[in-house]
Amino acid sequence: MTRHIRYAAFFCVLLLAALLVNAARVQVVQSPAYDDNPANRRATIARYGQPRGNIVVGGRPVTGSRDSGEQLRFERTYVDGPLYAPVTGFASQEYGRTLLEATEDGVLAGTDPLLAPLPLLSDLTRARAAGGDVETTLDREAQRAAYEGLAGRKGAVAAVDPATGRVLALVSSPSYDPGELSGNGAAAARAWARLNADPDKPMLNRAVRQTYPPGSTFKVVTAAAALDAGVVRNLDARTRSPAPYRLPGTTTRLDNEGDGCRDAPLREAFQWSCNTVFAKLGVDVGVARMGATAEAFGFNDAGLRIPFAVAPSTFDTTVDRAQLALSSIGQYNTRATPLQMAMVAAAVANGGQLRMPYLVERTTRRGGSTVAAAGPRPPRQVMQPSTARKLRQLMEDVVREGTGRKAAVPGATVGGKTGTAQHGLGNSGVPYAWFVSWAQADRDMQPEVAVAVVVEDASADRGDITGGGMAAPIARAVMEAVLDP
Repeated sequence: MTRHIRYAAFFCVLLLAALLVNAARVQVVQSPAYDDNPANRRATIARYGQPRGNIVVGGRPVTGSRDSGEQLRFERTYVDGPLYAPVTGFASQEYGRTLLEATEDGVLAGTDPLLAPLPLLSDLTRARAAGGDVETTLDREAQRAAYEGLAGRKGAVAAVDPATGRVLALVSSPSYDPGELSGNGAAAARAWARLNADPDKPMLNRAVRQTYPPGSTFKVVTAAAALDAGVVRNLDARTRSPAPYRLPGTTTRLDNEGDGCRDAPLREAFQWSCNTVFAKLGVDVGVARMGATAEAFGFNDAGLRIPFAVAPSTFDTTVDRAQLALSSIGQYNTRATPLQMAMVAAAVANGGQLRMPYLVERTTRRGGSTVAAAGPRPPRQVMQPSTARKLRQLMEDVVREGTGRKAAVPGATVGGKTGTAQHGLGNSGVPYAWFVSWAQADRDMQPEVAVAVVVEDASADRGDITGGGMAAPIARAVMEAVLDP
C-alpha cells in the first residue's frame, strides 16, 4: 500500500512539474505570439482603459481624453483640431496614429519604461504608468497667424528659430479635425472615407510631407554656391549673363519676366529675380559644387526627422549642363518641402550655420517631472560667414525695394525672397507662390524667426511678384507674431 502511495505521489509531482513547465512556456516563450494575436483584445482594452497624455503648446494642452463608457473606454479629443493637426496627427481606435501621436506614443500611452518609477516592478506586474505629456516648441500666435493667413487655400507654412532649430509654426491647408477619427464607430468610418476621398487631401501634411518646385526661392542656394566658389566676388559687379540665355547644348532660350537682366550684377539679379543670371551662375559653379551646397542646406537628406519623418527635398546631381541651369532656378527636378526652405532662410539668418529643426521641447510624467529634453542640435556650417552676410544684404534689398515689400515689418529688419514655381505638363498648372524670409527686431541681437510659405492656388500671374503678393503677407504675419512680445 505504501508503495502505491509513493507511486501516486511521484506521478502527481510529475504532473505538477509538467504544469509549471507548460505555464512557463506559455507565459514566457509564447507570450509575444499571444500578445500580437489579432484576436487578443486585452492590450487594446488596456491602451484605452486610461486617459492618454497630452500634447502641449505654449503651456496649454491641445489634446484631451473623453470617457466614452464603452469597452475601449477613453477616446482622444482635440482643441482647435484643424489648427494643430499637422503637428499632432490623429490617435484613432480604428485607424492607428500619425505624426506626434505616433512618434511619441510610448510617452502619451504610458508604455515608455522611463515613465515608471520602478521599471523592474512594472515589468513583472505589467502595470501601465499614467500617460505623460509632450511639450512642443510651437509658438501659439505664430501657428494661428500662419493658419489664418492661408485662409483655407491649399498651401503650407513652416517657421523655425534660426539660432536653435525650434519649430515655431507648422501649418498645412486645407486641414481636418483629427477628433472625427478618434472613435471606432460609424461616424469615424464615415469621416475616414470622406477625408480620403477629398481631392484637396486635407490629411496630407504639406509642410513636411509634400515637396514642390521651389522656383526662385532656390536662388538663395545658387547665390550661396556662387559666392562660396568665388564665381561672384562683388555683389555690384556686372555679370556676363546674356538675356535671353541659351541653355548649354540646346537651342532652348531661357527668358526673364522683366527687362534689365542682361549682365545684371548679382544684387540687381537677386532683387528682381533674373532667371538668366542664376541659370548661368549654376552652370558656372558646376554640378558638383551646386550639389554640395544644396546638400549642406539639407537637400537629398532622407533621414530628417522632427521627430516624425520629413519627406526628402531633392537636388539632382546627375543632370547635364542644360538641366543644371534649370535646376539652379528651382525648376527641373529640384523639389523642396516648406520646412526645407525655412531651413535655407534660417541658415542665412544664422551666419551660415544651420541648426537642424526639432518639434519636441521635452516630455514629462503626469506630475510634471522631465522624462527627456531635446535642446538644440549641433550646428552645421552651410556656407562661409562672409557669404551669409552678403546674402542677408541681398534678402534685405528684396524686402526694402524689390519684390518682397509686403513682408516688411515695422521695427524690424526683414530679409526675403519671392518665388513663382512652374509645374504641370508644359508648365500648364497654376504657379505655386513662394516666399522665404527671416526677421530680426531692432531690439534683438540676432534674427528670431525664419519662415517659408507656399500657396498652391495663388494666381494665374506667372511673375515672381505672385510670391510677393500672395505669400509674403502670410510670412509677415507669422514674423510679427514671433517678434511681438
